[in-house]
Amino acid sequence: METKNTFKIAVASGKGGVGKSMFSSGLSFFFAKERKITAADCDADAPNLNIWLGKQISNKDKVIPISVSSLPKIDYKKCDNCGICLEKCRFEAVRIENNKVKINPFLCEGCGLCQFVCPQKAIKLKPVQSGEIRILKIKENLGEPYQKFFLVSGYLFPGQSGSGKIVDEIKNEAEKIKSEIMIIDSAPGTGCPVTASLRGTNFVVLITEPTLSGLSDLNRVLEVVNHFNLNWGLVINKWDINKDLSRKMENKFKNKMLGKISYDKKIFESISNLIPIVKTNLKAKKEIEKIYEKIKKRIQSTIFNL
Repeated sequence: METKNTFKIAVASGKGGVGKSMFSSGLSFFFAKERKITAADCDADAPNLNIWLGKQISNKDKVIPISVSSLPKIDYKKCDNCGICLEKCRFEAVRIENNKVKINPFLCEGCGLCQFVCPQKAIKLKPVQSGEIRILKIKENLGEPYQKFFLVSGYLFPGQSGSGKIVDEIKNEAEKIKSEIMIIDSAPGTGCPVTASLRGTNFVVLITEPTLSGLSDLNRVLEVVNHFNLNWGLVINKWDINKDLSRKMENKFKNKMLGKISYDKKIFESISNLIPIVKTNLKAKKEIEKIYEKIKKRIQSTIFNL
């Protein structure tokens, strides 16, 4: 049998809180019934896909330290406290303390200007650990033929920058796990983590909600999707909180509609107990399954032979 490249499905949204991770978890489980998959949580600033998959972080998880940024280090044998770095730093990250130049790592952007202007060559940029990647094994006994799969999750340390670069590292680690399908739970918004998540994907599921802010942010993330010329479909979550706006959104994007998911407070009760949606009898489970079937048909007729 000929080996195929991993087919990547990204789940994205223009704003947070619209159900992106909830849907990613359901999609992961349903695909895992039939195919070998890998899930990738690419929201390195606030990863939570493991919770929706019913998996707690533990010390048994494989942890990979990640460095995607550098910070200046001062050689005090060379530094003469001239203060030029303090004068030139536009982020106010440099200060004089006890007659010594100090750099605040939480204000420093790692731009390297202080290294460039230092006449004594006493400052050098050096890599720092920006975060970590965890590889978790998902093997819940759901009473159905779900195959076990791995979740690759990234975490950016507080005060560190480079979440877009960490997304690249997350995807690289996920690629090392042989699978047919990769489900990518991207960060909300349209910034660097989102473009890194979408780059190289084969199909994008956009999640929105029937609010004015949801529609506005959906249009923004669509600009990114169209920039990469990606095939995509739309899911309206919590569609019944504003049926009129939901109807307008359906009419506007009727050729791209994949389905709708109802609002249900019991979803949050379930997830607070680490019970995945697919392990419940909630209406949302059936709605996500219908969308999953539609996605299968959509990608089957394009570029992936399921």
